[in-house]
Amino acid sequence: MPVIRRGEPGDLAQIDAIQGACPEAPSWPPADYLKYDLLVAVCQTRLAGFLAYRTLVEGEREILNLAVAPEFRRKGIARQLWTVFLERFRGSVFLEVRESNQAALSLYVSLGFQGLGRRLGYYESPPEPAIVMKFHSC
Repeated sequence: MPVIRRGEPGDLAQIDAIQGACPEAPSWPPADYLKYDLLVAVCQTRLAGFLAYRTLVEGEREILNLAVAPEFRRKGIARQLWTVFLERFRGSVFLEVRESNQAALSLYVSLGFQGLGRRLGYYESPPEPAIVMKFHSC
């Protein structure tokens, strides 16, 4: 079981490595995540995954990125990050996901997200639409 904790500057190199191994996920300059809320999943001494989010307005948050290192996938890391996120927040959660990222879409649907629509040309490298999704917790 990973330890879920708040992300810190010492995590940025491992976050960058995870992003590099996840071309289907958004790729931000790692230091930018420190401007937002950042949760990390640590297995022993390795960062297994992270979840970055921000508050839009009272009762609404946006997931900026949720990524898990390939060697830690299918072990419940993303679900554990999501569970800790939900322990701290009630309201509406929004995100965008690449239309071709079937693994992420399946995960988000299994977590209770619903599709709201598409944003054409949202992603670059390669150009691709985004699926906009919403989750609401009470």
